[in-house]
Amino acid sequence: MSSTDSTLSAASPVDDTVLGNTEEVISVYDEALHLVASSVALQRAYEVAGLVDATLWHVYPELLEPASKAMAESVLANGVPRSIEIFDAPNRSRRTLLVFRAGQGVGVIETDGASVRREVASQGENERALLLHQATHDALTGLPNRRQFSEDLRNVLPAVHEKKPALMQIDLDDFKPINDTLGHGAGDAVLRMAAERIRGVLQDGEVAYRLAGDEFAIIQRDAEQPAEAERLANAVVNAFKEPFTVDGISAFVGASIGIAIAPPDGNEGEQLMKAADIALYAAKKEGRGRAKTFSRSMLIVLEQREMLRRSLRTALRENQFSIEYQPLVKPPFTIVGFEALVRWRHPLVGIIPPNVFVPMAEADGLMSEIGQWVLEQACRQATTWPSHFTVAVNLSPAQFLHDGFTDRVSQTLDMVGLRADRLELEVTESVLLEKTTNNLDTLNTLNVLGIQISLDDFGTYYSSLSYLKNFPFDTIKIDRYFIKDLENDEKSQVIVRSIIALAHGLGMAVTAEGVETRAQALWLEREGCDRLQGYFLGVPMPPNAIDAYLRQSSSMEVS
Repeated sequence: MSSTDSTLSAASPVDDTVLGNTEEVISVYDEALHLVASSVALQRAYEVAGLVDATLWHVYPELLEPASKAMAESVLANGVPRSIEIFDAPNRSRRTLLVFRAGQGVGVIETDGASVRREVASQGENERALLLHQATHDALTGLPNRRQFSEDLRNVLPAVHEKKPALMQIDLDDFKPINDTLGHGAGDAVLRMAAERIRGVLQDGEVAYRLAGDEFAIIQRDAEQPAEAERLANAVVNAFKEPFTVDGISAFVGASIGIAIAPPDGNEGEQLMKAADIALYAAKKEGRGRAKTFSRSMLIVLEQREMLRRSLRTALRENQFSIEYQPLVKPPFTIVGFEALVRWRHPLVGIIPPNVFVPMAEADGLMSEIGQWVLEQACRQATTWPSHFTVAVNLSPAQFLHDGFTDRVSQTLDMVGLRADRLELEVTESVLLEKTTNNLDTLNTLNVLGIQISLDDFGTYYSSLSYLKNFPFDTIKIDRYFIKDLENDEKSQVIVRSIIALAHGLGMAVTAEGVETRAQALWLEREGCDRLQGYFLGVPMPPNAIDAYLRQSSSMEVS
């Protein structure tokens, strides 16, 4: 097909295979249904070349009939091709219009339905349009797919018009538990409803896509950027505030969104995608369920984080890790042991807290090696303390779920010569979310070995009483969140009192974290809390400071 036969402009997103030959009557319209390209056959039939602002309704006024108009608009809304029969009154003939999604708008292929040849051609056109739709749209949600997204993003870049393109990367929060607990059928239902919620807030010039899994995107063009992009992103976030109902069960799934604007954040697809990804990462780090617009400071933070990740791989080999020990106190004031707390002293950055580097180590598969080093060092240190002192060591999920974990713990105790009952391993509820059967076997094995097991941060996150029933814990640690307001908050007092009674009723001990005042310590002592830990009783200290601390504290009492 020559350029003079032109069927569609070069900017059109429709593939040439849709056009067939030049005898076909084909037209393409944008999302506002303005004519943007047409075949020569259509131009001859309808004389649209001279029209400045022709629309679908100018070319085919028969589609203004309510039922036909509704079908045409449904193609734009959900992307599913429709065959619409119209009646040409002057010529007293019926024609069939195959309306299909083309880029961000629609395309129309016209057949007269009068001859067998045209009937066969219509079937071929129908198949071509359907194949095009299947190739460019997600079968589950009906949204344009990643292929169409990539093409549309190329078409709006570089940004040379008054309307600036905005790219929004959308990631669903807490979607994985839906698949894990309710099944993939429920997950698919939530994805379909999520697509409808996103589609429901879109306006002219805004197109949503499903990229993969629970990842969606929106391309928006508007002169008022970034204000309009932020308005739309917040509308999407708010659309996910209400629960999704699947088979009578309410499931809460949020949306985190990263926004990037062209040209300031990039004028090429890859640049804009990277900027939106970085903004999405920032949204998730700030607590999820929110939208963030890309800024250069985000890039600096990410680069620093990547620098730390690279440094983490050599930190253990270069002896950059150390352990501090925080006292565990039995009221009124009897030292019963210490908790081992790992620290990373970076040669350039300084001290990096565990909540920063532990997630990096887990993501890079390094936590098992680091955790084994901490376990061995802490057990060796404990052999220098009085024989009744215990040492508590935190376990990360990656370390706990690693194959052969219980064997390594047992071998470590034998190697350093520490009694099993002097080691207390602390696990959080997040450790127990996956592989429940394996978790139970691991905890039971540790219990048989005589090792003490503590459930850390109880009362936050996923707290489930089923854990206390099914897993063999020796101690429950009350999270500092409930301790900080203990002196004057009645709700905190009720919760802490209830946890102590519950634990004691199940034959478990209780440790309170974050004790920072004498009043908190006295209240917990009166309520029968077994152990206290916090800055009021002793700060984390290096091994060489422990002897001095023990001498100083020998005469101390909380009261």
